[in-house]
Amino acid sequence: MEAEQWGRRIRAFRKLKGYTQEGLAGKMNISVSILGEIERGNRKPDQAQIHKVAETLDISVEELSPEKVQHLK
Repeated sequence: MEAEQWGRRIRAFRKLKGYTQEGLAGKMNISVSILGEIERGNRKPDQAQIHKVAETLDISVEELSPEKVQHLK
């Protein structure tokens, strides 16, 4: 469940910031297949990946975190 929430948030912010999977994966130095697995919720991103996504998309880790959504409800 947690991996799925991270994946949805990463996909949403990636699209919002205008990145393709290929573009974001390249900036993160990971394969497109790994990013795809993360976005589909089949793989939970590790801390380094979470920080790299946030840095690349110019957002905070807190904004990216699924826990932020939970607190808003």
